[in-house]
Amino acid sequence: MQEPEYIIAIGASAGGLEEINIFFDHTPLDGVSYVVVQHLSADFKSRMSEVISKHSKLSVEQATEGIPVECNRVYLIPNDKYMTIRDNKLFLTPKEKVSSPHLSINTFFQSLAADCGRKAIAVVLSGLGSDGAEGIIAIKKEGGMVIAREPETSAFPSMPSKSISTGMVDFILEPARMPDAIEDYVKYEGILKLDTAEDDKYLTQIINVIKDRSPLDFSDYKSSTILRRTKRRAAYNNLGTLKDYHNFLRDTPSEIEALSKDFLISVTAFFRDPLAFEYLEEHVVPRMLERLLPREELKIWVAGCATGEEVYSIAILICEQLVDAYTDVVVKIFATDIDNKVLVHASKGLYSQEVIKNVSAERLDKYFIADGDSYRVKPVLRKLAIFAQHDLVKNPPYCNMHMISCRNLLIYMAPVLQKKIFGMMLFGLKQDGYLFLGLSENPMPIIKNLETVSKVYKIYRNLKSKRSVSFDAFSMPETIETRYRPSVVAAVAPGDVGNFALSDIMHENLAHELNYLVLCIDEQQNVIEILW
Repeated sequence: MQEPEYIIAIGASAGGLEEINIFFDHTPLDGVSYVVVQHLSADFKSRMSEVISKHSKLSVEQATEGIPVECNRVYLIPNDKYMTIRDNKLFLTPKEKVSSPHLSINTFFQSLAADCGRKAIAVVLSGLGSDGAEGIIAIKKEGGMVIAREPETSAFPSMPSKSISTGMVDFILEPARMPDAIEDYVKYEGILKLDTAEDDKYLTQIINVIKDRSPLDFSDYKSSTILRRTKRRAAYNNLGTLKDYHNFLRDTPSEIEALSKDFLISVTAFFRDPLAFEYLEEHVVPRMLERLLPREELKIWVAGCATGEEVYSIAILICEQLVDAYTDVVVKIFATDIDNKVLVHASKGLYSQEVIKNVSAERLDKYFIADGDSYRVKPVLRKLAIFAQHDLVKNPPYCNMHMISCRNLLIYMAPVLQKKIFGMMLFGLKQDGYLFLGLSENPMPIIKNLETVSKVYKIYRNLKSKRSVSFDAFSMPETIETRYRPSVVAAVAPGDVGNFALSDIMHENLAHELNYLVLCIDEQQNVIEILW
């Protein structure tokens, strides 16, 4: 048995048989395998195997429990089953044993992402609803490829439109053109692996093109991640070397945006790492509320918030404890991301049934409103969140925070950039404020200033009260001209006159005594002084 190098999963509605046939009319024998996941009612007797066989040179069969996936074959989902893949074998689950909505495409896509990683290719054809949209996010997260059919020419555009709206789709094509795109991708992916002699040289030039033509700078991101995703974009555009891709990038402004989007893939979930959120609920949120001064606001910063699931998860934990003495506490959750498109999604607070699967029935009823086949966060949650575009690499931090959450973002950055951003977050925390990181992240550059609250769940407490900071870390985006930028601003302890004027000491002590944060900026919005 020959295992396929790539597995192509095709998601379609019950009425998508014609598109599937067109797809296979143009599919060659190319050493890959295809799995068709179509919406079918449990009592529908499908003739798909017989019909598709007339349009394909490949062997077509209905999947059975535990069947291995082989090259040059097409596997069809049974009408009354869910299907997943594990260790290159297909597994089936009766639909009646699953109480959640029958999102069979998402289910298979997500299992394919976990099993095949970057060897997974997803195709979304016509259909009603949003099935497939969450699954393609999982596939893109693992480095796979995604194609959606052109919604404008579809009788049922909802499924491909929902997938395209995630920002994760690589190609939008008619079904007849999809096999060629897949064949080119498979072909050029292999060629790119062999062409590494000048990778570093041209990767640097590619990063500089993005830096020169956009506000984004990926110079200090991990080169392995940037290189892998750059090569994939080159393959998508039928370019066999990074030199060719660099030339293409310079002449194609839209590709700069597409490549940057690949670097900034945003993946999140409600109550991601549930045990960590349970720890927050039991040990961190109560402590933050206990330490609040009279009339003090509770302020939290979620950096790299993506589509907002973590923001609303934290909001739920806090809302549940705003009782008795804390009823009138004002809560502000500053939710930021560099990608404005995901912020638009987050600010709407509208999520599919698949996305909210980790939200308990009680919380779903209390904090969400049904909206068609999706759920929208209620105003009680939405009013706590303030969404804003923010570049951690260039922009100043939010300050005087009781907690900063920055999870699974720093793992993509090189150590020099991690050190810079950890310093910014430390500056943004109040004394005794909490830092909440992803399970694979460690704040080693600032660990001497932190108490480890939970090593397992990566929660830390700031021990430092007197802070100094280099303003090299807090520059405004380079598109804004700067006229004045002091090199260092330092906190002044009472009685420590040093080289500061008397007025500086007076303002510093007033801000300290009154517990105010004063941020002084010039007309170009450059930070020139901070007092607290």
